[in-house]
Amino acid sequence: MNDYMTGEKIAGARRHRPSDHPSVDNGKVGVLLLNLGTPDGTDFWSMRRYLKEFLSDRRVIEDTSPLWWVILNGIILTKRPGPKGKDYETIWNKERDEGPLKTITRSQAEKLSGALSDLPNVIVDWGMRYANPSTQSRIEALHEQGCERILLVPLYPQYAGATTATAADQAFRALMKMRWQPYARVAPAWYDDPVYIGALAQSVKTHLAGLNFEPDVLMTTFHGMPQKYLDAGDPYHCQCLKTGRLLREALDWPEDKFVLSFQSRFGTDEWLKPYTDETVTRLAKEGAKSLVMIAPGFTADCLETLEELEVENREYFEENGGQLFSYVPALNASEEGMRVIESVVRRELMGWV
Repeated sequence: MNDYMTGEKIAGARRHRPSDHPSVDNGKVGVLLLNLGTPDGTDFWSMRRYLKEFLSDRRVIEDTSPLWWVILNGIILTKRPGPKGKDYETIWNKERDEGPLKTITRSQAEKLSGALSDLPNVIVDWGMRYANPSTQSRIEALHEQGCERILLVPLYPQYAGATTATAADQAFRALMKMRWQPYARVAPAWYDDPVYIGALAQSVKTHLAGLNFEPDVLMTTFHGMPQKYLDAGDPYHCQCLKTGRLLREALDWPEDKFVLSFQSRFGTDEWLKPYTDETVTRLAKEGAKSLVMIAPGFTADCLETLEELEVENREYFEENGGQLFSYVPALNASEEGMRVIESVVRRELMGWV
């Protein structure tokens, strides 16, 4: 094993400093888990700040026209904060006064830190692309603790410019402001990692074992993106399809009872198809009476799963003839979920610790 971070080497480096040298922490490796973000509150202005930062990101909305500026600032940021705040209120962690994405990501970081206790020179932290805790603040905190190298881990199993890339962009913006810049590495996507596929399959099996019905259809839904992003070369769509195929094979699930779709479209552009809400409605109208849904692209449950999938899509299914609906929770900070994150991190730390 590379001895870069051994205790003997660190101690040796400290012994050879001049006696009057100021104290400087060094020799540590930081692991920074990065997720999308969540508003600081459910009130109008908290929601508006969050939506403005999110929808102003050119990785998310590539339209730079004056018309989009007018739509965003004159319409969206006026009308959407109120209703979205009410949606968040239904899933809000009242005890901590925060969104569930923040609660779960913190728990993932804490559990990962415990799992890496055999690597005493590794410090685990977490941050968000939008809102708080900011990516910049956590990179600065890791650096202040002596982290000379930082592994950035965007918590997205499938790569997309609007998720993985913008998380990396934000981290590098923070690094650009630092005089003493730590070395950085970005963990790659793990959409076809056997550990990940195995964890998904086990989560489905465990969930099904707790139901009193066998679903007519197992639906795998991923967050959508505009079709033009795929046309421009984004690999996200292909990686989602591969994850879905590998999951179906791992479950040995019949092809005619397995459906893959894309959710959460926004605006008037064509997005990746088939759309989840339309597919759920169609399945119910065609006679499907029971449906189980899983969202493998989410490492942590959030508004798009807890409200959009478990509430809205349940209603679409039941209102159109469906009877039994169940959502498989994201891997979150479960034993299976942490096994995936730890596997990704340990693999990327090789050569650093």
